[in-house]
Amino acid sequence: MASERCISCTTFNILAPIYKRLDKEDQSRRESQYRAYWHSRNESIIDRLLGEMSSIICLQEVWLGNEELVDMYERRLGDAGYTSLKLARTNNRGDGLLSAVHRDYFRILNYQDLLFNDFGDRVAQLLHVESVVPFNQSQNSGVRQQILIVNTHLLFPHDSSLCILRLRQVYKILLFIESYQKEHKLSPMPIILCGDWNGSKRGHVYKFLRSQGFVSSYDTAHHYTDSDADAHKVWVSHRNHRGNICGVDFIWLLNPNKHRKPLRTSWNEAVFGIIKYLLRAASLTEDNAFAFLKVDSPGDYITYSGFCQALCQLGLTSHPHGLIPQDIEDLWIQADNDGNGVVDHEEFLQGIWNPKCWEQPENFEKGTDIRPKTGSKRLQAFGFNVKNAVLFPPEVEKGMWPEDYSLSDHAPLTVVFSPERCIALKMDQIVGVAPLAFDLHFFLFPDLACDLEMLS
Repeated sequence: MASERCISCTTFNILAPIYKRLDKEDQSRRESQYRAYWHSRNESIIDRLLGEMSSIICLQEVWLGNEELVDMYERRLGDAGYTSLKLARTNNRGDGLLSAVHRDYFRILNYQDLLFNDFGDRVAQLLHVESVVPFNQSQNSGVRQQILIVNTHLLFPHDSSLCILRLRQVYKILLFIESYQKEHKLSPMPIILCGDWNGSKRGHVYKFLRSQGFVSSYDTAHHYTDSDADAHKVWVSHRNHRGNICGVDFIWLLNPNKHRKPLRTSWNEAVFGIIKYLLRAASLTEDNAFAFLKVDSPGDYITYSGFCQALCQLGLTSHPHGLIPQDIEDLWIQADNDGNGVVDHEEFLQGIWNPKCWEQPENFEKGTDIRPKTGSKRLQAFGFNVKNAVLFPPEVEKGMWPEDYSLSDHAPLTVVFSPERCIALKMDQIVGVAPLAFDLHFFLFPDLACDLEMLS
């Protein structure tokens, strides 16, 4: 790839010593009590990171409360050419995030902290970086690529009452990115989200991010789709404290040519997905669920008061982490499609029982061309192709957790991206026409062919 400058990104939850249990029988024995243990393990983690030498490193559960460990990471990463930034969780929880970018690849233009200020004291980091040299050396423009990078660690789903809170944490991240782009009047650029998402491909967080145009880099590299069939192609990245193995560590990519639904629309659809999940968990069929929601209605429709009552009974509003009044009003407005003050059976089916939060914004048919409308402004931009993605140790890619793996209770994920030129357009500037007639990789949407195959 003589004319391209690939970049790589590694995300890794390194298991803070204050959380690592050394004895199943005695839960009070933690690795943090034994310097030799945690020091040796973290030296091995850094050795692994420096062996990869990724352009971007995003770490979670870094023991920021221990100055010696922090100095170890900052010193060794700094000596290897990285600039690192750290962010502790709120309320002195002891651990936090550390993000590092290699100075041979990127300079940091801006950095901002995001404090969720909710249950769990979770946080996120936003890095706005620019490539040191142009990604494509053959271009005369010498454009230096800018990227937005987020590092985060979402709340663990201890019980179903936290599903809304976890979804809200992702909503806060996307809203924060959206606000940052508007405030700084940024041109379209790729967005990379890294971290421990504490949820799998079957979860609502995954579907929410997919509805916003993000793709899972690992699944893209291995040609796994969102279909039910591919959902059973198991890869894992975590053995949690309950002994379960699951895939929760993701590097999400959003290219600037991806159309995104309005953020609040995706949020509402995701919440409707949770509502349907809870209704089905209560063994309610479509008709029984409709009857449950219209419990106080004098007719064959759902009223606002009945809707609120049902949400409370489902446990979505009866605790501090649930839906707030504004959320409920927004949900009702979207469910009451014709705005007549009630939700009939058809609106129930379209909005609540069959939410589309896992669907892409537009379902394109195979062979359909997407062409800009006359007079539309085309914005030259760079995006990324996912070249490769690897989990370590290799057994986890087959759904197995090796007993001799001791770096962490998570597997590091490393993704290699190659740059590509694309044109960013708003969806209202695009019109679909007859059979495909253009070289998409040059003119319009470089990754559209893959989407067409997936959605067909």
